[in-house]
Amino acid sequence: MKKLLLASALLMAGVHVASAQNLKKAEEGTSYYLPRTEMRFTVQVEKTSYTPGEFAVYAEKYMKLQNVKMQPAVSYRIINIKVNTVGERDTAKYYMAPTDGKHNIQKLQLDDNGVLLAINATPKEVSRPKPFVPAAKPKALNPHDYMNEDILSAGSSAKMAELSAVEIYDIRDSKSALSKGQADFMPKDGEQLKLMLGNLDTQERALMQLFSGVTTKDTTETVISFVPVKEVNKQLLFRFSKWMGMTDADDLGGSPYYVSVADKHLTPSIQDYMLTTKKPKDNSGIYVNLPGKIAVTLFAGNKQQATYELYAAQFGKTEQLNDELFGRKFDTQLVLNPVTGSAELLKADIIKK
Repeated sequence: MKKLLLASALLMAGVHVASAQNLKKAEEGTSYYLPRTEMRFTVQVEKTSYTPGEFAVYAEKYMKLQNVKMQPAVSYRIINIKVNTVGERDTAKYYMAPTDGKHNIQKLQLDDNGVLLAINATPKEVSRPKPFVPAAKPKALNPHDYMNEDILSAGSSAKMAELSAVEIYDIRDSKSALSKGQADFMPKDGEQLKLMLGNLDTQERALMQLFSGVTTKDTTETVISFVPVKEVNKQLLFRFSKWMGMTDADDLGGSPYYVSVADKHLTPSIQDYMLTTKKPKDNSGIYVNLPGKIAVTLFAGNKQQATYELYAAQFGKTEQLNDELFGRKFDTQLVLNPVTGSAELLKADIIKK
């Protein structure tokens, strides 16, 4: 019933176009922007580094390890691509909200870039992705710290490798005896047994690095911003190389990742009586976006990876709200989507006298 009364009141009052504002005079109004929609592709890349062991050439002879690499190597792989959207200031959508005595605009909420978030209401909270925090690396082991006196005093690498292998097999025998309860000196309780086995594991792992080498992994995150402005077919987004990681856009050593944008030609609706029916003469008044739906497809070369459907402000249109909504006869609340600039809440109540 209230909606019918509101529509009737607006129709009876007629549509009133706000008088021209001098944009240079802050006392006549408050300037603001509407947003455009930006996509952010967050690419997580894992870097794997291999360093050959000091006794790599003896790995097969003493430890029965085959195909052990003799040279250092570095490789990269993409482990995850996440997408989120944010709203950024659209400098082409600059407006002036009338905040004079003729309008009931008590509170105008803008973000740090001057983008309109809400009028006479609390803005919608913006969820931000959690900042990337790399996993803590385990402390590197130095195999020489776990060599016994015989190994350290050996006269050649071949002899050191042989004695290191003997030490590794002795450690394994000790672990087996402890696990079976057959060691000459058994621990008094479970905690002590766990501690002894842990120490033996560390010694074995450190000495094995002399033969098998050391492999470390690091994960980095790169954020790539993309603002879709028109339909495109396979526009270059970034390049990636298995041997170099993320590369420059003009570095052909990296394989291309593309995006295609398709306009779905769908926009949300808004009640006609909420909009002005006359062409505005200037940029004064309250405007909202009616964003358009698009599909953005990510390709790795010619292989399709994923498709994301979203509403983007720059694919829709901008409409001016009826100036009477913010006149002295109504108490109107407006909350905009911070990413698209669309009206998520538009509530107008007639002020009773």
